[in-house]
Amino acid sequence: MYGDKMKGRSMVEGTPLKHILRFAFPVLAGSLLQQLYNTVDTIIVGNFSGEAALSAVGTTGSFTFLFLALATGFSAGNGVVVAQHYGSGDEKQVRANASTGILLMMAMGLLATIAGLLVSRPAYTYLVGVPDEFLELTLQYFRIYVVGLIFQFGYNIFSSILRAVGDSEATLYFLLVASVLNIILDLVFVAGFQWGVVGAALATDIAQAGSFVAAYIYMTRRYPMFRFKLKEFTWDSGLAKKTLGAGFPIALQLIIVSFGLTFIQRAVNGFGQTMTASFVVGYRIELYLNLPCSAFQTTLATYTGQNIGAGKPERVKKGARQAVLMSFLLTLCISALVWIFAGNIIGLFKLSEQATVYCNAHLKTIALVNVILALYIPLFGVFQGANHGGAATMVAVGALGMRVLSTYLFRYSSLFGHTIIWWNGLFGFGTGCLIAWAYYLSNRWQKNFAIENK
Repeated sequence: MYGDKMKGRSMVEGTPLKHILRFAFPVLAGSLLQQLYNTVDTIIVGNFSGEAALSAVGTTGSFTFLFLALATGFSAGNGVVVAQHYGSGDEKQVRANASTGILLMMAMGLLATIAGLLVSRPAYTYLVGVPDEFLELTLQYFRIYVVGLIFQFGYNIFSSILRAVGDSEATLYFLLVASVLNIILDLVFVAGFQWGVVGAALATDIAQAGSFVAAYIYMTRRYPMFRFKLKEFTWDSGLAKKTLGAGFPIALQLIIVSFGLTFIQRAVNGFGQTMTASFVVGYRIELYLNLPCSAFQTTLATYTGQNIGAGKPERVKKGARQAVLMSFLLTLCISALVWIFAGNIIGLFKLSEQATVYCNAHLKTIALVNVILALYIPLFGVFQGANHGGAATMVAVGALGMRVLSTYLFRYSSLFGHTIIWWNGLFGFGTGCLIAWAYYLSNRWQKNFAIENK
């Protein structure tokens, strides 16, 4: 179907489930690696720098997610556009969109660093409400972390372009590099040199730089059409608008999640350092439960985009059903493991006795509640690949709105009290599931098929 320079992996022929699983499992494995090194990072900080440092590193998560949202969202938008042109076999447009996307994301990475440095103190003092006892530690970690954002943005655009042409295995290699490097540097900087949060932030930046370099080398050597010389990088405002248009709903969805988590983190901080430390660990484990649905969302975005480009919308629904089922089954398995081994997991982080009590309740609850996410998050990939990313944003607004609302309504009530910190997902994810499936079953997301295929 494609020439040598277009070599990749097409998902427009053959059995949908085979393509979906072959694409999704490397994405899942890569995300698992990423979470593992984040978890090891937390364990090392907790064991060698204490509960205050653990709280400081963990409490930055809600706000650093904002930058990750921008990097992931707009990179994914570029990936959707590239996937559609790849599905139609248009090499020229694939190359042009990739070039513009790379320039756009590198510029955004630099701007994000500047913005992060400027807003760090007011953001963590007033928006997140970090307690004074670990505010300075939080700022130390965050300011060093944002210096490496250009590598994060660069890595994300390279990965999105590769996924757009069907190469999901590559991200596994890059994240393996980052994981190994991050763990080694954590042991050297935090455990060895006793640099605390400064060492943890430096380890993260260097690891991201490693994955950035690995991604660039792989992409340019594996795919001739992406071997841009410096003078061959071209900026096309029209293509940039297409990337921004496709990426904005995805980024907005993630930004909403970021702000929702920020307000939840603020509520958590209101219960003191012990609850904050507990929440850091609980949230780290919660991310493992969300890996399958996120992997199948990424998969369905590429799968849908390629099949739209090829003019084969009938394959999308079949693939969506199969992806949701696999997402549910895998999440169920991980939830069972978290429930059974909750005590052993918490023991790795050296929490205080009261924080351990909080965290045990947190893990047992999310092992039940987060299964709901597996039933609807993969559908976001369908909406995004079909140029209906606004639907995913609508669902995210409904879900996060209910989580935040229930948290602030019930945090001092006799019914929930502090436990609403983890039970809020029941209200939020339940709302999201209903909205997502209502939109999917309405078939409104199919309208763009006709537009794309004119």
